[in-house]
Amino acid sequence: MNRFSYRIYRMVSSLRHVSARRLTPAGWIVLIGLILTAGMATDTEQSLGYQVFALLLCLAIAAVAAAPFFRVRFAAERMLPKYGSAGQPLRYAVFIHNRSVKVQAGLHVLDGLVDPRPTFEEFLELTPPAKRRKSLRLTKVADVRRVRAIKPQVLPALAPNGTAAVEIELVPLKRGVLHFDSVAIARPDPFMLFRAFSTVKLPASFTILPRRYSLPHIALPGSPQYQHGGVALAVGIGESEEFVSLRDYRPGDPLRRIHWRSWAKAGRPVVKEFQDEFFVRHALILDTFVEPEKAVIFEEAVSIAASFACAIDTQESLLDLLFIGPQAFCFTIGRGVAHADQMLELLASVKTCADKPFSSLQQLVVEHATTVSGCVCIFVAWDEARRQLVRKLSALGVPALILVLRENGSAAPERDVDDPENLHVLEVGNMEADLAKI
Repeated sequence: MNRFSYRIYRMVSSLRHVSARRLTPAGWIVLIGLILTAGMATDTEQSLGYQVFALLLCLAIAAVAAAPFFRVRFAAERMLPKYGSAGQPLRYAVFIHNRSVKVQAGLHVLDGLVDPRPTFEEFLELTPPAKRRKSLRLTKVADVRRVRAIKPQVLPALAPNGTAAVEIELVPLKRGVLHFDSVAIARPDPFMLFRAFSTVKLPASFTILPRRYSLPHIALPGSPQYQHGGVALAVGIGESEEFVSLRDYRPGDPLRRIHWRSWAKAGRPVVKEFQDEFFVRHALILDTFVEPEKAVIFEEAVSIAASFACAIDTQESLLDLLFIGPQAFCFTIGRGVAHADQMLELLASVKTCADKPFSSLQQLVVEHATTVSGCVCIFVAWDEARRQLVRKLSALGVPALILVLRENGSAAPERDVDDPENLHVLEVGNMEADLAKI
């Protein structure tokens, strides 16, 4: 039954995709007219209905028959931005080159994405088991679309071997890597009902960053901590401390600290002196342990993490992103180590974790707790396992801001008497207002 439902889903979605691309607005009117007059055409006494049906059918056949005669060759180039953001419109240019010796006019450009439909295994994950058992109701195509429908753009007349550009607007619906497959140049038939295509294969991709929310000024918990070895050692890339000054060599100074140029000028050994640093370092803990049917909550959690990554000042501080994926991740930005864009790019690809226990996140957090000033915990639920993690942070003396997400309209999680005061519940669909109350 599941595989049959999936085949029906594929067939229906293919029909919708082809009809949306091929039919012009006038073509849709003709199609609707054919459906409405089809019943009248069976009754020959209804002469007017029969004539209307026959006329519309002839128009449709003639329009479809004209499609195979569009065989003009084109070349295309797409100028994509480096990043986009979910929910934010973006524009980019597509250049079309006419390789024929004739003027080409009355054309439209449609950009094509790689098929976003899920595989059979992904389809089963998107459809909750209860729904699969009780009905044949299928997952909506809108649930897997990565962008809103891209509207055809009018292409200026192309001279022989000429080039023209069109601007295409795209609204990404989801984060992640957006893959393009081809560019289609469309020519409507003489009746303006049906589009014929000349397709240019043009694979490309760029990253759609998570949606971000505007955050109020939040006084994050914690104070500057001593970081042995400075920034470089704090992020695990070597023992490099902050340079202070030059001084004379003392017995026991390592050779790697000798400043050879100053030795040559002064005629005596001179070494570089360093000192360890104190600075603020926060941990941004993202909970990836969520069921597939609660993907909306997880997407909001990623958006909140992205919002903090952009809002926290990392000029004089560090920010560690901690989460569990195929492996344990700790990614650090700030103080010249890495930039917020790099963390956003990582968040664009993060997925839920289904093959590891929640305790793996607790272990990761505890390993880094001694170096951080405070934590921002973004949880997709509030249960005993997550309470234990917060208690562990409290026992280690690490202050934390706790954000717990819940579905729109669902009951707020139950509070225990020992729950931290700095715990805030955020409702999906009301994130902006709830975040403003923190």
